[in-house]
Amino acid sequence: MIRLYSLFALIDLVLIIAALISCLSAEEHEIRALPRIVWVILILLFSPIGPIAWFVAGRPARPVRLSDGTLWKPGSGFPEKERPRPAAPDDDPEFLKRVAERSKREDEDLMRQWEADLRRREEELRKRDDDE
Repeated sequence: MIRLYSLFALIDLVLIIAALISCLSAEEHEIRALPRIVWVILILLFSPIGPIAWFVAGRPARPVRLSDGTLWKPGSGFPEKERPRPAAPDDDPEFLKRVAERSKREDEDLMRQWEADLRRREEELRKRDDDE
């Protein structure tokens, strides 16, 4: 029975060491779910659940070779040059053209209103001068 317990203790120790090495050698931004310090505490204090949880949920995902031969790293999304991006309104020539036309139309309408108001006021002044 003691041999069995010592075998389990040895397996647990190897699992803890392997999980700690894996956790401490992983890049900080690649570690999933929790910060590195939390993973280290979980691995050390909650044995053997902590190391198993690290290998299941915390360890960085491995790159996958796609059928076309390219290497895709989970979580990396699209390569930067192939990333679909919506065009910003100020980069869209049609949008800029519509904005310019609308602005020109509004300016012309405002000018017509001012001119009509000016004519009306001039007429009122002429009538007032003629009455006097």
